[in-house]
Amino acid sequence: MKSAEEIMKILEAYDLTESLRGAAELAGCSHHTVAAHVAARDAGRGVGEPAARARLVDEFLPKIEEWVERSHGKIRADRVHAKLVGLGYEGAERTTRRAVARVRAAYRLGNVRVHRPWVTEPGMWLQYDFGDGPVIGGARTVLFCAWLAWSRFRVVLPIRDKTAPSVFAALDVTLRRLGGAPTYVLTDNEKTVTVEHVAGIAVRNPAMVAWGRHYGVTLATCVPADPATKGGSESTVKIAKADLVPTEANLLAEYETFAELEAACEAFCDQVNARVHRATRRAPVEMLAQERARLHPVPAAAHTVAFGLTRQVGVKTPMVTFEGGQYSVPHTLLGQAVWVRVHGAGAGERVVIVHVGPGGPVEVARHARATPGSPRIEDAHFPPAPAGALGRTPTAKTTAEAEFLALGDGARLWLAEAAAAGTTKIRVKMAAAVELAKLFGAGEVNWALGHAAVHGRFAEADLPSILDHHAGARPDGQDARTHQAGEAGSLTQGTSAWAAFGTSTGPVVEVGPAPAVGAHEQTARAGVAS
Repeated sequence: MKSAEEIMKILEAYDLTESLRGAAELAGCSHHTVAAHVAARDAGRGVGEPAARARLVDEFLPKIEEWVERSHGKIRADRVHAKLVGLGYEGAERTTRRAVARVRAAYRLGNVRVHRPWVTEPGMWLQYDFGDGPVIGGARTVLFCAWLAWSRFRVVLPIRDKTAPSVFAALDVTLRRLGGAPTYVLTDNEKTVTVEHVAGIAVRNPAMVAWGRHYGVTLATCVPADPATKGGSESTVKIAKADLVPTEANLLAEYETFAELEAACEAFCDQVNARVHRATRRAPVEMLAQERARLHPVPAAAHTVAFGLTRQVGVKTPMVTFEGGQYSVPHTLLGQAVWVRVHGAGAGERVVIVHVGPGGPVEVARHARATPGSPRIEDAHFPPAPAGALGRTPTAKTTAEAEFLALGDGARLWLAEAAAAGTTKIRVKMAAAVELAKLFGAGEVNWALGHAAVHGRFAEADLPSILDHHAGARPDGQDARTHQAGEAGSLTQGTSAWAAFGTSTGPVVEVGPAPAVGAHEQTARAGVAS
């Protein structure tokens, strides 16, 4: 194969001689070679470019183009090859793959969607969308993800569902966190925003229109099934799900409570908004401070029409009454107004309670339906209960009581058990325990009081007895004053004293008269003498 330099010399020789054989003689090649390169130049092909040759797949190219068009460029090359074989194609699969690749590239070039950069103005656009949140307590949650277009400031809030009251509450919190409301709010065609489409025109939900009128914003929706028209919120959802929803990729632990998810979302927002954005080369939180000058104020009162009916929380009991049932709310809401509504039906029916504070509407409780006389109560809504009749603990009122209770938990247990058992002279015994602590040590006496309480020994001498026994115990738990047999000895009386029994020790000499003895002793002596 000739190099580009050699081909240029051949063409130069032909231009000089205008003869194929003359140019061949000058270039040192065949006149056929000169003819081929001259013909290629006249046809407009590049220097050294091989001439196109007919292939077996060429006659099937119209059919390949038809299949690619019908599949919108998604058909696989192996399926195309199988279809071509059925039509009598005898070429290799490799040739088919190359042909399909060229046809698909041409299809994409003619059907690709061209995006123009969106240059936004400060304070103009806010986008929001939803993502599937983690499962908490067997119930699914939703991630509300908002994105302020100019500053790229993100707000991610967890909500229980995508009903209108939940969405309105999340939007209100978002606007208050941004410090103002934009001109337009762009979102998808959820039922809370769009009721239906007539001739391609979205019919707005009246409740959403009322919400927009309250905050002074204009609602806009993207084309159905076209997420590219709200790419900012789509990216926010993708990032939030990757960092907040536990998966095998991020190894996040499961959330125990909804409050843990709320704290995680707040930490996520602080992190992404303080990070320099790659497009603006500035942190979104810094740009938000500049964009706030172009946002209009948020109304002081939230839009509460969709939150349900108002109820007043009790002054001393954090309970509200709704349709004959009572429901608990956090005790921090004593005496305040809340909104109550019903969501769902059947077994999934829930009573939702919302409170509107300085930061906007917040869902504070969600209960199953209660019946009269059987209120729905959550322990977390109440502060720690006082001791009452069963949970009382000893509390010192005098100096003597304080000295006794200072001995430790054993002393407290002894006092509680002794009082329950009706023990007399408790104060005298407490004073005696304090005195014993000066001799044996507070730890030793505290231990003895605990054992006395467990075993019900509340007599006057029980505590000294326990201390005395414990003081004489060996490290292995045995009493040092107790004699016990070991492996080398025994406590059984030996038989060595009987070894001389029956042996003679010499004649018996009596000196003087024997003293008088009893009849039984005479009998014993007679037996020994014999």
